[in-house]
Amino acid sequence: MDLQPGAPAPDFEAIDQNGILHRLADYRGRKVALYFYPKDDTSGCTAQACNLRDNQAALTSAGIQVLGVSIDSGKSHQKFAAKYDLPFPLLVDEDKKIVQDYGVWQEKSMYGRKYMGTMRHTFLIDENGLIEKVITKVDTKNHAAQLL
Repeated sequence: MDLQPGAPAPDFEAIDQNGILHRLADYRGRKVALYFYPKDDTSGCTAQACNLRDNQAALTSAGIQVLGVSIDSGKSHQKFAAKYDLPFPLLVDEDKKIVQDYGVWQEKSMYGRKYMGTMRHTFLIDENGLIEKVITKVDTKNHAAQLL
């Protein structure tokens, strides 16, 4: 599925690193930056999360709620969030439902080896649950600026 701006964002339901349940519907009336990343505590994912953390005030004042998603476990998310003092929820998608619904679970290749993995994509979802912007070329060190 190739989600384009203007399309309804697929609804989701997932717990975060603290066991709190989140649904897209809970965020109606607010913008959501739903960012997908491959793995907790890896260099690119850490740079991206820390950039969003460092710009949390600007994102909040722009009315944007950041939600991270990866297929890591809640325990992994908890360690990652604590280590870098991340102020936003990291959603657990171990069954890969959200990554598949958003079309970011794709074939990747590294060193000639092909495997399935999470693409680093971000969906900016508007107050009505429609996709406003899809960022497929994420600049991990300046990601907040791409959203703002």
